[in-house]
Amino acid sequence: MTEFKNLQFSVEDEVAVLTISRPAALNALNTETLKELTVALNEIEAMDDVKVLILTGGPDKKDNPYKSFVAGADISEMVNFTAPEARAFGITAATPFFKLSEMRQVTIAAVNGFALGGGCEIAMACDIRIAADNAIFGQPETGLGIIPGFGGTQRLARLIGMGRAKELIFTCDNIDANEAYRIGLVNKVVAKEELMDSAKAMAKKIASKGSFAVSLAKTAINNGYDMDIKNAVENEANLFGVVNDTHDKKEGMGAFLEKRAASLTDF
Repeated sequence: MTEFKNLQFSVEDEVAVLTISRPAALNALNTETLKELTVALNEIEAMDDVKVLILTGGPDKKDNPYKSFVAGADISEMVNFTAPEARAFGITAATPFFKLSEMRQVTIAAVNGFALGGGCEIAMACDIRIAADNAIFGQPETGLGIIPGFGGTQRLARLIGMGRAKELIFTCDNIDANEAYRIGLVNKVVAKEELMDSAKAMAKKIASKGSFAVSLAKTAINNGYDMDIKNAVENEANLFGVVNDTHDKKEGMGAFLEKRAASLTDF
């Protein structure tokens, strides 16, 4: 793995942890960090020993690990953007964000504090979101005279519905972890001290399944979401055909019939 200025990486038992670490800026996303994320995610996707990726935020400058997941995009960089520069910044973010949602590994956001603006947006780009009970979510952009630029207007509406998304974006209201769970923005809320253990437990459970099958299921869900139901089901049938011609299918069903543990190795 490449060494990065603003990212930290570790892997254990087929679960990788990628930590955004800009302590002085509460892990805010600048161009440098977004470009590092693109490189890191491409490298991780090529790793056969990584089945699940957990994305989280590092401690703040006082070494508090529960202050901020990602506080937003870096306003100190954005303040003098021209229109073309702002558009380019959004496109720079789109590349790693789409990689998080489309890479073959399952991606879990472990939200350990503030997830505002770009922080909420990068969490939404992950497949699953687990929030610490102190996490705060919001899209404050219109209060700054701009709009979400990292996919927030699109992913938020798809996750929680258009009406709620409009309310959060238009009012700039922040919501706590329990409200985020109630409206479907996060999958699970846990005590902050249990966040990484909970994320790793879920990651290991997912990694223990048929990883090629999980990756195809992810593809089927992603591709089908924006299709009409007939084309989406046909897409699923095509992928169902692909996965039925694999070692894992034969091993998994054989183990079931023989009442033994399966050894699923495809990826």
